[in-house]
Amino acid sequence: MTEMALNLIMLGAPGAGKGTQAEQIARARGIPKISTGDILREGVHNGTEIGERANEIMARGELVSDDVMIRIVRERLDQKDVRKGFILDGFPRTVTQAAALDEIVKGRDPLVIVEIVVPERELVQRLSMRMVCERCGETAHGAAAKAADCQRCGGKLVQRSDDNDKVVLERLKVYHDWTQPLVEYYQMRPTFRSVNGSQPPDRVAADLIAAIESAGSGVAAKGARP
Repeated sequence: MTEMALNLIMLGAPGAGKGTQAEQIARARGIPKISTGDILREGVHNGTEIGERANEIMARGELVSDDVMIRIVRERLDQKDVRKGFILDGFPRTVTQAAALDEIVKGRDPLVIVEIVVPERELVQRLSMRMVCERCGETAHGAAAKAADCQRCGGKLVQRSDDNDKVVLERLKVYHDWTQPLVEYYQMRPTFRSVNGSQPPDRVAADLIAAIESAGSGVAAKGARP
C-alpha cells in the first residue's frame, strides 16, 4: 500500500507560531513548507511586480488579493517536490482561496487542516517582540529576537513594518474578519483539528503531531477524499 501524502494546512492568526511549527514538521516528514508570506517577501526583496504590489498592501496590514495568492499557490503545487505532501502556511486565508485550493488538489490525498489557537492579547505581545533578519528573512522570537544579529546568517535584526502595534491590531482584525470563516468552512471535515497554541512550543509540537496522526488515521479508515 502506498503511504498517504501529508497535505497539511496550518491555520492561525499572525503570531500563533504556525510558521515555526510548520518548519519542524516539514523537516521531520521530508516535505516542503510552502509559506506564501515568504514567497511574497522574496518578491519584495527581488523587486518583482507581485512583490512591489504586495509590499504596499502588507505594510498597511491588509491581505493580498485572492487571485494573486491563488496563482502563486497553483504554480507552487505543480512542482515535483510536493508529491509526498506539503505544508501550507499562510494559505488559504479566505473561503474563496479555500474553494480554489480544493479544486487545485482534487484527486490527491485529503487535506489535513490544523488550527493553532492563541488569545488576541498574547498575539499582540508576541508580534510586538518579533524581529526579522533584513538579509535572509529569518524570523526571530523570544531570546533570539533580543540579539542584534541573526542566528542563521549574522544579518541585522529589524522589526517588520507590519509588526508595530497599530498595524498588528489591524492585521488581527483582518484575520478575524476574513480568515476566521475558514474554520467554519473546514470544521465539519473529518480531517480538521484544533490545537492550543498558548502552551510551550514543545507541547504545541506534540499536540500537532497527535492531531495530524488522528486526522490521517480517520481518513485512512473511511477512505475519505476532499
